[in-house]
Order: sequence, then structure tokens, then C-alpha cells
Amino acid sequence: MTAHATFANKVVLITGAGSGIGLATAQAFAREGAQLVLIGRKEKPLKEAAAAISKEGHLAPLVIAHCDVAEEAQIAAAIKQTFEKFGRLDIAFNNAGMAGAGGALAEVNSAEYQRLMKVNVDGVFFSMKHQIPLMLKTIAKFEKEAGAGGQCRIVNTASCAGIIGFAGASAYVASKFAVVGMTKSAALEYAQAGIAINAVAPGPIETPLIHDFAKGEESKKALLQTLAMTDYGVPEDVAEIVLGICSPRMKFMAGSVISIDGGQTAGY
Repeated sequence: MTAHATFANKVVLITGAGSGIGLATAQAFAREGAQLVLIGRKEKPLKEAAAAISKEGHLAPLVIAHCDVAEEAQIAAAIKQTFEKFGRLDIAFNNAGMAGAGGALAEVNSAEYQRLMKVNVDGVFFSMKHQIPLMLKTIAKFEKEAGAGGQCRIVNTASCAGIIGFAGASAYVASKFAVVGMTKSAALEYAQAGIAINAVAPGPIETPLIHDFAKGEESKKALLQTLAMTDYGVPEDVAEIVLGICSPRMKFMAGSVISIDGGQTAGY
């Protein structure tokens, strides 16, 4: 923890925290003094992440495994457990998501489509639905806290595929456009209450998810040709933006969707 940790005394909940962008963001928040809640389906990577964070001398994260964000009861229970343990919820990074259901629209497997939408769309909806009331309680309880900036923060993981279309990815694109729309609408509903809701829109980031899109060197080469830059980003690129959005110094952002995509959407 730094001498003047930006997120000291803040409780930060992260879904999809066991790998990739979620893990990198958890590590970044930990370095800035946050009390983390790591949520995901698989217990082993979450426990490994928590152990590594604790070993570095940061606050020990609360791990909530076997939680599928597509199941409202499960994510609601995880959020409730967070508030019951810490008495507050300051920041949520709704990062859990999946790829799949690929192919031209008429060829998409309907069951895969439904699962994709449940995770990527319902998961964000259910998460925010149960986070927002507890954030309102947090604001009421700690409204005079120094440096609070009067705001709690929610950041949703959208995608460059929530900004432009991609052939062969109609289902995934639809799910991420939904996240963008949900983010903007919820921001309008809760900004004046003190909850700033925004989204990040990553492009090709070196995570397990990207390999579902670009399998093999030829696919990677074709994807790289859509960028202004020359290589994939890394999870830490997204983590830095998430922390910036959530900083108490960032007081005038609501309903924004920040692209971190190597220029992939710059020409649109």
C-alpha cells in the first residue's frame, strides 16, 4: 500500500476477478489500499489471486466463489454478503463475461446465444440491481467522509463490440451494445443520487477471452490489421483506466464508455 493510498477504506467488488482484466484490476486496486471482494465461478484462481495479494502486504480480499452472475440469487447473495461483512460498498467493477455463440446470425446456436446473453447482459443487470441499493446506503452512511467526493462508482465491462459491429459475432455484439445502453441509462437514473456509472470498452486484450475470437496466427494477424497500433493490449491497460474512472478526483464522468482498443474504433 502506498503512503497516500487512493482507495484506502473503500470496499471494491469485482466480478470475473480470477483472471485477465478482472485480476489485473484487483491487483491495481489492492496496491492503492482497497478492501477487495473477488467474485467468480471458479474457486482456485480466486484463492490464488487473494493469496498473492495478501502476500504482497495488502488487505486480504474476501473471496466469493461458485457465483454465476447470470443467476440472480447467486450474485444477490454475494453482494449482500459483502455489505454484511464490511458495512459498505463503494465501487463495483462488473467485469464477468464470456465470448461464444459465434458465426453468421442464422447459424448461431440458440442455446449458446441464450447463455451468452444471460452472462453478459443479465449478469450486469442483476449485479447493478443489487449493488445500487447498498451503494445508496453507503452514501447516506458516509456522506461526510473526507475525500469521498460524494460518489460511489460502478464500472461495467463492455467492449469495442459494443461500439461497432463485427461480422460473425452478432450475438456477442448485441450483448455488449446492451451493456453500453444499460450503463448510459442507469447513469442518468442515479448520477444525482451520488452513483457514477460508466463503462470501459476493451478491444483486443491479451486474455483467455481474446483467443476465443482469434485462434491461430492467421486470425491474430487479421485482427491486428484492424488496429491503429501494432499489438494486443494487456489487462493492465484496462485496469489503469478503471482506477482512473473510480478515483475520487474524477467527479464529472457519468454514462461514459471509454475505449481501450488500440485505435480499433477510431475510424468509426
